[in-house]
This record gives sequence, C-alpha cells and structure tokens, in this order.
Amino acid sequence: MSRLLTRYAIAVGSMPAANEAVNLTPKDPEVYRVRARLSSQLHQPASAKLDLERAVSLRPKDDYLWLELGNVRDDLDDTSGAQVALDQAVKWAPYYAHTRWQRANLKLRMGQYDEAFDEFRSAAASNPTFYPNLIDLAWGLSRGDVSATEQMVQIVDDSQRLQFARFLVRKGKGRESLDQLSLIKGPVSEDSSRDILRQLYTTKCFREAFELWNVGKNSSQLPPILIDGGFEGDITFDATGFGWLISSDQQKVSLSQDAAERDTGNRSLHVRFEGESSPGSQLMTQTLVVNREQRYRLSFAVKTNALVSGGLPVVAISDVDGKHVIAKSEHFPETTSGWQQMSFEFRSLPDSDAVVLSLQRNGCPSNPCPIFGSIWLDSFSIQEIKTDH
Repeated sequence: MSRLLTRYAIAVGSMPAANEAVNLTPKDPEVYRVRARLSSQLHQPASAKLDLERAVSLRPKDDYLWLELGNVRDDLDDTSGAQVALDQAVKWAPYYAHTRWQRANLKLRMGQYDEAFDEFRSAAASNPTFYPNLIDLAWGLSRGDVSATEQMVQIVDDSQRLQFARFLVRKGKGRESLDQLSLIKGPVSEDSSRDILRQLYTTKCFREAFELWNVGKNSSQLPPILIDGGFEGDITFDATGFGWLISSDQQKVSLSQDAAERDTGNRSLHVRFEGESSPGSQLMTQTLVVNREQRYRLSFAVKTNALVSGGLPVVAISDVDGKHVIAKSEHFPETTSGWQQMSFEFRSLPDSDAVVLSLQRNGCPSNPCPIFGSIWLDSFSIQEIKTDH
C-alpha cells in the first residue's frame, strides 16, 4: 500500500500521500526518499535533508541516497556535511563514475582544483562517456586555452586524444585539432577523419580541412589551390572535400567525363542539358583555398553545341555559403567551332580563406526556363595577379 501511495505522491505532487506512506512503513527508506524529493520540489531543503538522513540510516550502503543527501546539504551551504555524504557515496560505489564525478564537483566549488580534477579524471577513466564533459569543463575553466585544457585533462591514449581533436574543431580551433591528430600513434578511422573534415568545413577552417583531405594525395599546399583542372581524376558525388563535387540530385542534367572531346590531357567534363533545370543552382562545385583580399584570374576552356535557353551557363566564384556571387564569366556561346578559352578576374574576401567555383546558369526572364544542348569544360587554372607597389 505504501508503494502505491509513493507512486501517487510523485505523480500528483501530494505531500499528504507521502506522509501517509511514511506512517504505514516507517522503516522503509524509499518512502523517506520520495518525501524528500517532494520537499525539494516545494523548495524545502531542510525537510528533505531530515528525510534523506533517515533514509541512509535505514539503508546505509545505498550510494544514490548518499548522493542525494550530499546535494541537499550542499544546497543548504553545509559544505562539510555534503562532503561527508559524498565520501560515503564513493565508499559504497568506489568503482563507479557517478559518485566520483559528484564529489569532484563539490571539491571544485570548494576551490580544491587539483583534487577535483584528479577525481574528474578518475570518473572519466571508469566511464569514458564522462570524458567529453571533462574536456568541456576544463575548457571553460581555462577560458578556452588549449594548452591549459590539455594539461588539466591529461590525455593518456589515442581515444582520448581523438575526442580532444574533435572537441577543438567544434570550437573552431582547426590548427590545434590537426596538431592533436598528428600525435595519435595508431590509425584514425575513415569515419573519424570524415567527421573532422566536415567539422572543419562547418567552422570554416578551410586550410586545415584541405590539409586533412590532402593526406596521401600530394597536391600543392600553397594557395591558390585548384584540384584536377583537367578532369583527369574521378568525379565525386555528394561528398565533403576538395576537388570537383557534383550533386546526384540533378534533373534533366547529366555530367560525365569524356575521353573523345578534350582541350588538354585525356579527358574533359561533358554536361548535357535535356530540359528544365533551376537557374542559379550549382551544378558542379569546387572549394578553392585562397589568400584573403587577393586578386586572381580564373581560366578555363569551353566547347558548346546547340545550346538553347534564356539562361545560358556560366562559371562563377561565390562565397563559401553560396549567398553572394563575387564574379562570373561571360555566358557560354550557343555553339563554338572548337575549344574556346575564357577567363575572368575576382578578388577574394577579407574574412575567408576559401571561395567556391561553380558551374551554374544565368537567371531567366521567364519561368519555367528549360535548357537544351551540350557543353564541355577543360583546362581550369587559377593564377594570382601580382600587384606592383
């Protein structure tokens, strides 16, 4: 009967029901625990403390009861009493993380920083799910100091270092994240590398993102960086990274490599338009790592056949968010007699280490605005325009 009353008391917040449960089974620690919770909800910590003290006297080996008592005593500014309770919690659950983590929090508030972090690290060692909390706590206390955070968490294995690298990249510390990755002794999984690469993109650490993506590829590390301007390598669909990226969700547009038509090398990119497609959408992109506030010239070769549309294709340079077109080429001719060289200049932005090169269409005066015909692209290159001072 008393257990029914305690469930009812918790469900509806009834103190009379909790009192009746205590009267029926005065030697059951659970009824005191329930009444203590209700007292805490009613902002009566002194009453909660008395009930929890009675509960631990009836069940002294229950670490969770001792934790609750420690928290209530802490709320009452009884720091020494809280420490006694949390010491008991650790005593009865010495190998579990939750007791040590709670006691560490109390020590931290008491200003016992070294002891607190010894305890935090011990808790994270017992239960690795606490490790991200440990990093976050150290980061906050160090006010975002990477070295101080590393010193406080005291990384002991590759798994912890990988978690720290992931944490740093989420905080926009791309260089420091790669420094941590370089210290990992064993192999880093492809999934982990892709996740960090995505985070580097998200936090706009493009130089570091390229460095990670470029591992084993031996591409140039010096901006401006344009990968595979002749479409000799494989084209990637729906991926994160550098080089040419193509969305697989293209309607009435097909993109493929063509060995028969080429300006240089062994291949070109053939784009065939077969009807309705959205003007302004990026059919093909490549993120280019550049120096800030620098003038560049982008050059490429194009060949067209029987293009028909009110919104002809262009090559454009945009900001990395795709919200602003910085510069673009002239629209492509409807038909060329052979390969035609095109180029245009642009100035990189003051607040970004990257721009996005894309193939897209000019806007149309009418909607819908279909397009038909074929284009071939090849021989993309980018050059910095030197300025005489």
